[in-house]
Amino acid sequence: MDKYLKNILILSLGFLLLFTAFGGLQSLQSSLNSDEGLGVASLSIIYGALIISSMFVPPILIQKIGCKWTIVISMCCYITYSLGNFYPSWYTLIPTSVILGFGGAPLWAAKCTYLTISGNRYATIVKKEGKDIVSQYFGLFFLIFQSSGVWGNLISSLIFGQTPLSGFNESLLNYTHCGANDCPNLDGSNINSTSSQQPTIYLIYTVLGVYTGTGILAVLLITIFLDNIDLKKEEPEGADKKESFWIKILATFRNLQDKRQVLLIPLTMWSGFEQGFLSGDFTKSYVTCSLGIHFVGYVMICFAAVNAISSLLFGKLSRYTGRMFLFFLAALTNFAAIIALLFWIPNPNELFVFFLFPAIWGMADAIWQTQTNSLYGVLFDKNKEAGFANYRLWESFGFVIAYGYSSFLCVSAKLYILLAVLIFGITLYTFVEYIEKKKKMPSTERNRLGIKEWHCQQTKM
Repeated sequence: MDKYLKNILILSLGFLLLFTAFGGLQSLQSSLNSDEGLGVASLSIIYGALIISSMFVPPILIQKIGCKWTIVISMCCYITYSLGNFYPSWYTLIPTSVILGFGGAPLWAAKCTYLTISGNRYATIVKKEGKDIVSQYFGLFFLIFQSSGVWGNLISSLIFGQTPLSGFNESLLNYTHCGANDCPNLDGSNINSTSSQQPTIYLIYTVLGVYTGTGILAVLLITIFLDNIDLKKEEPEGADKKESFWIKILATFRNLQDKRQVLLIPLTMWSGFEQGFLSGDFTKSYVTCSLGIHFVGYVMICFAAVNAISSLLFGKLSRYTGRMFLFFLAALTNFAAIIALLFWIPNPNELFVFFLFPAIWGMADAIWQTQTNSLYGVLFDKNKEAGFANYRLWESFGFVIAYGYSSFLCVSAKLYILLAVLIFGITLYTFVEYIEKKKKMPSTERNRLGIKEWHCQQTKM
């Protein structure tokens, strides 16, 4: 095995371990720390810090200490959040959420930089196209990384399933106040979710201990086995680091001068809204409220598994259907699911339905993730870094808003907000496709008529 492939496998396994812990913990926040909306508030703080971090931290940290040690330090930031959950309060979770948020942006930036540089260097050795090797490395990384959603939720479900009363939420005589009818009190606490049976403190500490240990193992794996790479070899001679840093920041905002970028903001924010609803509201108001917290992991495993399979499927299918068809398929799927969630009263006797909704949501989410990333890459081909920076920025805003109002609105109101954002986002996206089609029309006509004839027609107009 060559050293480049070895490093990619080590990096992928490190992320798998880290996000097995964080992903599982994120799915439990709205149910485990439901008092005064502490859990979802911490998630909102994470993505708020991530927005600020994305604009300032990665270039500085990566240039100063390199990719490997940026990854190590950022992973340690994630571990502090697990530690904060041992004694959840506003004085422990909020500060650790800020720390995690600031560590998240450099973690992903360093990962992308490491994979890209490794792929280009190996391509030079084997005399192949750099983009092909880089694409293979990213494919291998996400193949391993995507399974973290399965393992993290499986751990919590198996451990919480050991509670002596592991049946449904027997504290409710009926379940009419779960689902869309679930509303918070004036103080932000939730009647139904807080009345559901909580696991024993021993089981909670067991889950947190496993998650913390998994995070520490990820740090050790990267520290001991991952080779560092010299970034100086990648920099052009005479490059001004300070200037490039400010240029990158300004480029993110300068990209908003492109009307296509502005039109895509609602659709990009929708990605944060829909993921935030599933992990913050569906798990609490539908699953925990009627089945119990130990079912949250199993339900999210269904979402993660369908999401991973669908990502691979729709990635290949897009060649034949085009991206616009897939976007409208995802929109119709989410629209139908939201309408159904508005009227469905969750009941433990309909156990299959609790898994059907995450499966449908996972299929749609796979389209949003794969096609939106692809769309940004195509539209902003000459400004990829600025384009993807805007993608992370507006998606994070969607997460912040979704988690921010989670503790103050009824679930029915949140579903109506989702409908509004979805319809508005897909409508503006249609205008983007119209602009792109209009731009391509002259070149198509030019090819059909011939260069000289086309110019003659333009002169007569």
